[in-house]
Amino acid sequence: MAKQPRRNYSNATVAALMTLARGGCYAPRCGTPTVRIIDDKPVLNLDIAHVRALNSDGKRYDPSWSVEERYSFANLMLLCNVHHKRIDGAGGGKCTVQILEQWKRAREADGQDALAGLNSLTEARLVTMIQEAQEAYVDRLGPLLGAIAQQMPELASLVKVLKSDIDDQRRRPPGVSEETTWMAL
Repeated sequence: MAKQPRRNYSNATVAALMTLARGGCYAPRCGTPTVRIIDDKPVLNLDIAHVRALNSDGKRYDPSWSVEERYSFANLMLLCNVHHKRIDGAGGGKCTVQILEQWKRAREADGQDALAGLNSLTEARLVTMIQEAQEAYVDRLGPLLGAIAQQMPELASLVKVLKSDIDDQRRRPPGVSEETTWMAL
């Protein structure tokens, strides 16, 4: 029996997958988040899945692809445990390379455009981009929190605390805290 390749992903590949996943499983309409907080620690909540199988006995194995190509970013996506089992399990034959590549393209489309402009990225520009992203997120979150508070008055005090924390975050100097940096790793 041939020796199977050992799974080994570069930090850059994992970081790119996490970034381009935009917070969730690559499967369409799946809301499973990429990270969960368990015992106050961030934990990767998704599996790295192969479009073309890494091993010769796997679904969608393509012998014309080298081991390096099978490990490459172009062949990888993040899937929740349920979708990973579905594409590689008994009914996985329905999930073709073309379907999985479509999922990958759809999930990464917006992020790829954003990453294309990183060639001349300075630290100051990165800080500005992070602040803009945070502000856009807070702007989308604000009305939702208000609606939740109206529908569930018992959560109103929690919403007020959250809003206060968000406002405090906006007043902090630019940059990313050490805690946030560690959560992203």
